[in-house]
Amino acid sequence: MIVHETHGALNPIFIEIGPITIYWYAVIIVTGILIALWMATKESVRLGMSQEVFADLLMYALPIAIISARLYYVIFEWQTQVVGQPWWKPFAIWEGGIAIHGALIGSVITAIVFCEKRGIEFWKLADVAAPSIIIGQAIGRWGNFMNQEAHGGPVSDTVYENFLRFLPDFIENQMVIDGVLYHPTFLYESLWNLLVLAGLIWLRKRNPIRGEVFLNYVIWYSVGRFFIEGLRTDSLYVFGLLRTAQVISLILVIGSIALIIYRRKSNLETRRYNGKKIK
Repeated sequence: MIVHETHGALNPIFIEIGPITIYWYAVIIVTGILIALWMATKESVRLGMSQEVFADLLMYALPIAIISARLYYVIFEWQTQVVGQPWWKPFAIWEGGIAIHGALIGSVITAIVFCEKRGIEFWKLADVAAPSIIIGQAIGRWGNFMNQEAHGGPVSDTVYENFLRFLPDFIENQMVIDGVLYHPTFLYESLWNLLVLAGLIWLRKRNPIRGEVFLNYVIWYSVGRFFIEGLRTDSLYVFGLLRTAQVISLILVIGSIALIIYRRKSNLETRRYNGKKIK
């Protein structure tokens, strides 16, 4: 275990105006959402979709994602969030406690209903959204960095000397808590997500079968999350034994691969993108 001098953590507060406090976490999350919206809107216009479709979807998906992210967390932290707690405890989102898998589940369900109501093909919308979602996640992880949360366990001497001694000082200093350097799992996931983004953009240019950009997003994000989750110290658990995020990631990888194979073998979907306007 590496012991470091503590140089002082970065201030998690972005600005204070009277009684109002705005945290860097919120600023970074909002920035990620706005960049994701810009990317999705640009691609939707290129593919002949309405310019407003993702802005309209976001109006519904964002609040539902927040609610479902909190609900997911409360379900898997029932003993600490519900049992013997005040009635308001499960709603205390300001105390922290949300999960990205819950947000994604809520967002996908919202998108399916939205597409049904608007007469939009879900797979087309999902393919456009996938690269935007992953870049939003890559940016959003830096909010965890500012809060010194979602980190891994202590870094060993061997790992530090072979891999992490090249970390920029500002990252290393922020990951030193009480004199101990912890794995910057936020950085691992952010970098992995950028690799997934590059892969999705490459795949999109290869004229894929509709729906497979999104399904590949699910697969490759889940692969990275499975391994990175194993390093974290704040995981939710199923039955107190299995890390929830790893179980969900494994299910998503297997389910998405099976769905791709099924859709191809059954000719359920054969349409491809031509790089121009979708009919």
